[in-house]
Amino acid sequence: MPSFIRSENPGGTFFFTLVTYRRRKILTQPESRIILREVILEVRREHQFTVDAWVLLPDHIHCIWTLPKGDGNFSKRWGLIKAGFSRKAKPLLHRTAWMTDSKERHRENTIWQRRFWEHQVRDDEDLHRHLDYIHYNPVKHGLVTNPADWPYSTFHRYIKQGLYPPNWGENLTWEIGLSFGE
Repeated sequence: MPSFIRSENPGGTFFFTLVTYRRRKILTQPESRIILREVILEVRREHQFTVDAWVLLPDHIHCIWTLPKGDGNFSKRWGLIKAGFSRKAKPLLHRTAWMTDSKERHRENTIWQRRFWEHQVRDDEDLHRHLDYIHYNPVKHGLVTNPADWPYSTFHRYIKQGLYPPNWGENLTWEIGLSFGE
């Protein structure tokens, strides 16, 4: 088994991708959204972080977080979020028939893939590229034709702040230069 080394730059800004087990389209269901929001708020009360950008898709999440100065442990936060969500959503989403010996050994369930993708944001250009990627992702996956039409995204917050025009991405013909974690 390979050993993964994650960047844990205290106070850093990171892009993440989390995917559901077997790419199940469960995250945009009303019950899932409520549970996920509750769990994230609970974790943020104990282990602060700033959600800079977010998009929730049926089978995966992309987001950008900034951690507090002196704290680089995003893995703990994601572990608490995934475990809390799994515990609360288990009656709705767990599939006992999909359990394997490996899942039993690792005390996993059938809601999340085991790992997640992270990338440390290096500079403003990198940040803007990832923001565009997050906000355009519902269009990329054919869920809507315009980013503003997807309700589960910080794109709307960015429009209100004047950082994106409301029609951004409507006629986008170029490919945003990221392809990973999906």
